[in-house]
Amino acid sequence: MSSFAPSSAMVGREAEIGVVRRLFEGATEGVPVGVLVDGEAGIGKSRLLREFATEVAVRADVHVGWCLDLGAARTAYGPLTAILRSIVGHLGAERVREAVGVGAEALGMLLPELVDEPTDRARTSPDRLRDAIATLIETAAEAAPQVLVIEDLHWADESTLALLSFLLRTVARGRVLLLLSCRSDDVRRGDAVSRFIVEATRSRLIERVTLPRLDGDAVRALAEQLTGRSVSDGALARMQERAEGVPFFVEELADCTTGPLPDGLRDVLLTRFDRLGDDAQRVVQVASGSERPISHPLLVALAEVPEDRLDEAIREAARGGILVIDSDLYRFRHALLREAVHDDLLPGERSRLHRAYAEALEAQRVGNDVDTASLAHHWHLAQDEPRALVAAIEAMRDAKGRFAFAAAARFGELALEIWPSVPDAAGVAGLSHVDLLQTLGSVLRNAGDGERALAVISAALDEIDPATVTPRLHARLLRDKAQYLANLGRPGAIPLTEQSLELAARVGDAGLHATVLNQLASRYMVAGRLHDALRVAGEAQEIARRAGDHDQMSIAANVHGVSLAHLGDVDGSIVEFDRARDLARSSNADLRYRVNYSDALTLLGRYNEAVLIAEEGLALARSLGVGRSSGSIMMQNMSVALFERGEIERVDEMMSRDHRQGALRVFRMYSSMTRVRALAWRGRSTEAADMLREWRPAFLETGQTERQIWYDLITMTVAVAESAGDLRGALAEIIAMLDDDGPVLLHQRRLLLQAAAIIAELRAAGDDTAAPAARVSDAWTAQPSQLLADSWSPIVAGLLAPSDAALQSAIEAAEGDDVPVVFRVITRLERARLRVREGDRAAAAALLTEAAEIARSLGHARLTTTVTTFARAAGLALDGVPGAGSVAASVPDSDALTARERQVLELLAEGLSNRQIGERLFISVKTVSVHVSAVLRKLGVSTRTEAAIAAGVRVPAPGDSRVGVIR
Repeated sequence: MSSFAPSSAMVGREAEIGVVRRLFEGATEGVPVGVLVDGEAGIGKSRLLREFATEVAVRADVHVGWCLDLGAARTAYGPLTAILRSIVGHLGAERVREAVGVGAEALGMLLPELVDEPTDRARTSPDRLRDAIATLIETAAEAAPQVLVIEDLHWADESTLALLSFLLRTVARGRVLLLLSCRSDDVRRGDAVSRFIVEATRSRLIERVTLPRLDGDAVRALAEQLTGRSVSDGALARMQERAEGVPFFVEELADCTTGPLPDGLRDVLLTRFDRLGDDAQRVVQVASGSERPISHPLLVALAEVPEDRLDEAIREAARGGILVIDSDLYRFRHALLREAVHDDLLPGERSRLHRAYAEALEAQRVGNDVDTASLAHHWHLAQDEPRALVAAIEAMRDAKGRFAFAAAARFGELALEIWPSVPDAAGVAGLSHVDLLQTLGSVLRNAGDGERALAVISAALDEIDPATVTPRLHARLLRDKAQYLANLGRPGAIPLTEQSLELAARVGDAGLHATVLNQLASRYMVAGRLHDALRVAGEAQEIARRAGDHDQMSIAANVHGVSLAHLGDVDGSIVEFDRARDLARSSNADLRYRVNYSDALTLLGRYNEAVLIAEEGLALARSLGVGRSSGSIMMQNMSVALFERGEIERVDEMMSRDHRQGALRVFRMYSSMTRVRALAWRGRSTEAADMLREWRPAFLETGQTERQIWYDLITMTVAVAESAGDLRGALAEIIAMLDDDGPVLLHQRRLLLQAAAIIAELRAAGDDTAAPAARVSDAWTAQPSQLLADSWSPIVAGLLAPSDAALQSAIEAAEGDDVPVVFRVITRLERARLRVREGDRAAAAALLTEAAEIARSLGHARLTTTVTTFARAAGLALDGVPGAGSVAASVPDSDALTARERQVLELLAEGLSNRQIGERLFISVKTVSVHVSAVLRKLGVSTRTEAAIAAGVRVPAPGDSRVGVIR
């Protein structure tokens, strides 16, 4: 950190620095934490961070990075590069290479010193870069606590913000404290920084420490420390009126307590500057043009002050409290001083100053990497639009090459803004306006701004003349627009891809032709046009085979496998998936195979195989250094299979580690479906309904073109209705599904199976279920023969037409690994009802006891209640306890818990994670874990939900503001 520190002691910040100290102590126990220190300009954020960093430097490694004021277009990963370089300096390059493995090549994009030759972008990925950074931080935390300080977040670029969000969600272990400072009055509502802060706060990823203005006593104490004399009440009143409790302004006004005060805050800031001699003023003005600390050689070159006078000028500026000498660099004591001096320049002075900076950067090009972002910034402020255009495009390409897509998008937008003011812009830039739009569209799409990407590519298509544009460019523009529409879940992707295909077929480029064919086949597949998907994928496979493109052949086989599975040709599907696996050469094709195959296996009820394929995919993703990013898609597939196996705790854990906040909307929709089902499973029906309501419009829109999304909406709606006890509403949703004349996918099977369970429940309640039972039975038997030859058919038959023999067969079938585990409860409950009606109460009690134990072990709230309610109504004992009214009757008394264990149990019932419980009770996560283990042991249960039910703890209503996410 800077060697500069004010001579006075920090005043009025005891409470705030105390919070940071407490959070640091928690971090030293291995629980990473993020802290945002915010407040208005001059409030003392940097001072507090400096004081804290100095205090903990003997116990932790402190690394600091600064966000720079580059206007709208900012340096990609600005502050993180400095932090990463500092970490590497502490660990050593060899230790870093060993820790991050293949990720070292990706890190080389930010830290070239880590690799022997420049990183080939084609051999790495943004996911690998993010994972490598997270791994590096966790590795450093094994050696010592890590305090990562990022100053001036209000100037952060979107790529930095996206990576910070990723790190806050994924760095789950290690002694890490991330400290952010932000000038709140420079954060505009709705901008990227504002969105980051809101989301991080809402998701409890950061603790927020807001610095208030100083009160009168603190202002007096600070002023007297600075001046070394008493401050009169009158002087204090005038100072308070002008400074309004802002420490930096108090410091600036302190020397004026015995005389007249400057009229405005700008005058206050310039008072120190006005006291300087001409040479010192020139030095300070030159330094104000730099967005970062300035080196001595650069200051010499730009100041144009004789060197014997320059040294004295620098000393004068430092003694005057404006510049700070920091190692071999010079910087302003406070950003507000730089802004005031820079804003005081005349327009011509400002333009000439930035031209000098730009020319100096250009002169450094020979043999050096130049910060293209700074170059674009200076040429733009120099009002040299042709050079600014070239620099902005270069900065866009440079940021894109480092996967900093958000920063690249800013520079692309800057280039678009400048373009009209540059004569022969295409000649100057070396590319056409359409080429710029197409590149910017791709960058925006990768940055997660799907709406803007669509607008830009649409503008490019509007600009071209279809009669004169080259077919290749036209095909690519149409392909891109189709992809962007699909990413947003909007209709229209298929017609555009069909147009693109017509053009691509004429180009003579087999690679482009096969790629567009596969894209169209995939769109047909997700729309449920399965025969069209098979036909087009077959064409893609043949063209790719002639071109020797194994990856495109693998993708085509993949589409074949998915389509055949939905058509009921299970054997043929497996053959095609095996081909997709064998043909894949790139990690992208391999991961794509594993994503689709694990999904198909889940839909077929082959849950163990689905989990195995997904786990292998996760292992591959981790070996490629993308386990936390691309691997999270695989994790979502695996969570659905685990859900059906009843491993709800693992599902909760996976959902809590969903890292793809910036993912395409369709992927976020898939994960939201699992979240809704998990909430419904837990009995948190109000939360599930709220989430369904939030996502319903998106599902309705996308469901028009993606049949799977249409089915997912039905699945969520049924789960929420069942959880809320609206069984008739749930069944009505499924019957409406059968009335739809759209394509039938494998997803219908699971809903028909659920319909059989709902019908059994309604029949037990006295409803007339003959008509819906017939509809479900007909739909079930209409399936292809390969789909009927599984364990689900006996269950459907037993629930729709119950008999003792049929239900015994259903119970036996439900024991299989390829059946959703809840049917072990449902089939036993239905047979128990039958035994009660026939007077065999002993057999019914035994079945209900088994059902209750299974439901309790699964943590399934509704089934647990349903079984125990029926037992109470029938007057049956569970586990030998007469008239048991709940599962709690069969477990040890909760009075054995200590007071602290009771507190932990109550927070478990709220759904809080161990980390959240620790924060609430001010104890470490390790201590929470010990208490949780003791609670489970004393209550004789195996899950957190069982513990809450068994102890009779009131589980808050889902709308209760205290309800959290079970992790």
